[in-house]
Amino acid sequence: MVTAPVVEQPTDWTEPGAHQVAPGVHRIPLALPIPSLHAVNVYVIEDRGGLVVVDSGWAMPDTRTALEGGLRSLGHGLDDVAQFLVTHAHWDHYSQALALRESFGTRVRIGRGERPSIEAFDTRKGLHPRQVEMLHRCGAAALAEEIAGRPVAAPERNVPHTMPDAWLDDGERVGLTGRALDVVATPGHTRGHIVLRDADAGLLFAGDHILPHISPSIGLETEPEPKPLRSYLASLRLVRDMPDTLLLPAHGPVTASAHARIDELLEHHAARLDAAAEQVRAGHGTAFEVAAALPWTRRRRRLADMDAFSRMLAVLEIEAHLDVLADQGVLDAHDEAGVRAYAVRA
Repeated sequence: MVTAPVVEQPTDWTEPGAHQVAPGVHRIPLALPIPSLHAVNVYVIEDRGGLVVVDSGWAMPDTRTALEGGLRSLGHGLDDVAQFLVTHAHWDHYSQALALRESFGTRVRIGRGERPSIEAFDTRKGLHPRQVEMLHRCGAAALAEEIAGRPVAAPERNVPHTMPDAWLDDGERVGLTGRALDVVATPGHTRGHIVLRDADAGLLFAGDHILPHISPSIGLETEPEPKPLRSYLASLRLVRDMPDTLLLPAHGPVTASAHARIDELLEHHAARLDAAAEQVRAGHGTAFEVAAALPWTRRRRRLADMDAFSRMLAVLEIEAHLDVLADQGVLDAHDEAGVRAYAVRA
């Protein structure tokens, strides 16, 4: 199948407004209170049965105003949105859909696999209680205490995070008046992440599963699955085995080939697996020690030079890589006083 042509986009993908990506489909970037991500793309599908919006943005007044302005430029209002189809339960994708449901009764659907994290969400326990436990297991006790002591800021404390109106199931076809969207479960970034494929138009609404400029975080959620990287790599290969499509990511510019970016992500993780194994061979036995020995980001920064949240993501990502290496028989893993240690398998 030939992918849809890339409709010309602004040089700066975060430029406000409604930008056409295909006939009847527009991208509206919404600013985020996360400097490293800049913005989140929501995609508006014009349909005779009402607007369908993929992802929704973070529930904040400025974000609502920006979405309303983008819709107005297309001749629509917020009350014209019939439903939100949400790729996963992170706040920058899910929370504004819930807020607008309160105002307009808009239907909200999300992948069924997100249910455990939605049900367990409670900011009174802190933002990342399970991640604090995992950091202790990684040998990063000081970082765990630092994360546990972080205050919950207002945009996070007041964010809506209730149940959807209905679930999206793997293999389901969402039939609209003028197109059909196939739901594909792609666990890894979160356990219930889904992508939506419009096979006839050659479009992939990819959420955070495939991002054009960065590798998505793995398993950052209220109730993470035990082996998020194993799931993520399998999900990448699943989509790679499907016909290629235009990549419509949640963060970053529209990209011509989902396949090309998947190949880059698989290559990246293969290299990180090799690098992590090499550090264990060099005598670094815990995920924290391995993460501290490796360079991070394109700037090849040291772990100690990163902010606490980024250090948390880095250490947990390495733990996920070490677990995959143990599953592959490259490493042995055992627990000592609540800390998981790794060694090269003899």
